[in-house]
Amino acid sequence: MNKKFIRFSAIALLFAMNTYAQQQQEPKQLDEVVVSDSKFALSKEKSGKVIVKITAEDLKKKSGLSVASILSTVAGVEINGNQSRNGKDLGLYIRGGRNHQVLILIDGVPVTDASGISLSYDLRLLPVEQIESIEIMKGASSTLYGSGAATGVINITLKKAGKKAIAGNAYMNIGTQTVAKKANYNVQDYNQGFAVNGGFEKVNYFASLNSTETTGISEAKPLNSNTKFENDDFSRVNSVVKIGFTPTKKLSLNFFANYDRMKNDFDAGSFADDLKNFSLSEQFRVGFSPKYKYNKGELVINTSANVINRDIFSYGSLFQAKSRSVNVDAFNKYEISTQLFLVTGAQFQFHEMSNISEYDVITTEVAKFNMIDPYVTAVYNSGFGLNLNAGARYNMHSKYGNNLVYNINPSYSFSESLKVLASYSTAFVAPSLYQLYSPYGDLNLSPEKDATAEAGFEVSLLNKKVVLNAVAFQREEKDAIGFDLMTYKYFNVNGKNKAKGIETMISYAFNDNIKFNANYTFTELERQSRILNPKHKVNAALDVQATPRLAFNVAYQFVSDRYLEYTTYPAPTYDAVLNSEILKDYQLVNATIRYELIKNRLNIFGAVDNILDKDFVESRGFSTRGRNFKLGLNLLF
Repeated sequence: MNKKFIRFSAIALLFAMNTYAQQQQEPKQLDEVVVSDSKFALSKEKSGKVIVKITAEDLKKKSGLSVASILSTVAGVEINGNQSRNGKDLGLYIRGGRNHQVLILIDGVPVTDASGISLSYDLRLLPVEQIESIEIMKGASSTLYGSGAATGVINITLKKAGKKAIAGNAYMNIGTQTVAKKANYNVQDYNQGFAVNGGFEKVNYFASLNSTETTGISEAKPLNSNTKFENDDFSRVNSVVKIGFTPTKKLSLNFFANYDRMKNDFDAGSFADDLKNFSLSEQFRVGFSPKYKYNKGELVINTSANVINRDIFSYGSLFQAKSRSVNVDAFNKYEISTQLFLVTGAQFQFHEMSNISEYDVITTEVAKFNMIDPYVTAVYNSGFGLNLNAGARYNMHSKYGNNLVYNINPSYSFSESLKVLASYSTAFVAPSLYQLYSPYGDLNLSPEKDATAEAGFEVSLLNKKVVLNAVAFQREEKDAIGFDLMTYKYFNVNGKNKAKGIETMISYAFNDNIKFNANYTFTELERQSRILNPKHKVNAALDVQATPRLAFNVAYQFVSDRYLEYTTYPAPTYDAVLNSEILKDYQLVNATIRYELIKNRLNIFGAVDNILDKDFVESRGFSTRGRNFKLGLNLLF
């Protein structure tokens, strides 16, 4: 797709559609609900989890940031690579876990890459402009969500149709892309797109197109400051179409189709430039979700299928990977009484992959597996403060047989101001197809089993102007899947791996226009789990609505020292040598300013990251961004 056409289309829409722009009504404030811990809307006060919800309003305050950068400000979440150039591969760590222990949902549907190392979704594929809200639920969650939900679930909800016959927006952002102490403030980051949505009679629709192109930074960092490495480009195109049909008040039928294309240059590793390496990936996703409401409940069937094609050119050879995944999740909510409801369901998943390279061939006839999981969860909300969520899932894996996981999550509200909570939950993580069938894999790998215990409280003071919560957790991994840096093979870690920590958050509304929030995470890990996980992490932000049209945000982040293991091959023998290093802590200050230029029509923003232009190391041997600027505008019509 022609990127210049998309860019100029967005610009044209910004002005041509201005004549059709209509006044938007202020959104009505509703009681906050969450869905992650029951699969159905539940008042946040009745949830036994501290679920972090990033709302549409929160996303506005973080204009110009990527999905990874926004998630990295959440307590207990660390995404390594979000401070590097656009396109850097991401390490997703929740409570000291790794990528394969986090499940990502988009509109309630699991998203995976069956040919990927960890069977996980690549967050680089998703532009933040297509997102309505995000929920993050930490802890083992396999009871509701199956294999992979060992340390947390990230539930992303995309934007959807409004109530008008036609509405939408067009936007364009431009920015710099430079490292610290070497200022280059030329525009090298472009992000643009548009969306339309609406409805008439019994049909609603939403369609969005986005394009991103970035140059300006080498992925690898030179050892010598006088050495110059080639800039590594990143480009991405995303499109999504959603159509809903409601033939009756009880029945709704929802369809979606999604196409993502990402091209990314990359280097030969830490401190090592490469002029030819690149990766090109294409993802096609389709799905159908019928929902039927009846007198005492609701039946939902989420179905999806995706195909991913990836070409990776590295070290002079081409590696081609293809994968296909199918997911069907049927679940029913039945209200036994006004205080008790039951969620019963069954999920089917199928994954297959193929790889072709000069050194190895893996076919779909060999590399595939499926899972069938019946599950049940009961949710009880008493009239005297007690809330209870408990359930179990029976996982039937075509390779690993049967596995039972369960959870119990009581909480008690002493008043509207104080709630205490506790939970114990287990999880099952099957090895990915890559970990089994690739040249680095081992067909004798055992599945990983996780268990998490947590306890905490949430308190609100001063008429809910101050909200404070804290959760302490301990997590154990049995047969954790590790990667041996000497043999370059995946293996099961002997014994139990343990992680423990504390997550605390506080928010204070000085008044309706000035709000402060902060969080602190302490995570202590055993050696096999602690690569690039900070022991201490702090986030803080001040939001000020200076006038009805002018607002600004100042954010601070501290990331403590991180432990790293890596291998080298010194001359003359070039035998592998295992090394370790401590990556030093770093601090960042960022700011955003937003202004409503034309009320309910045209918004503009400016953002500056790493205001102090700190030179720091996020990943050993790779570049990080210095002080960078971004400007953007968004037209509503």
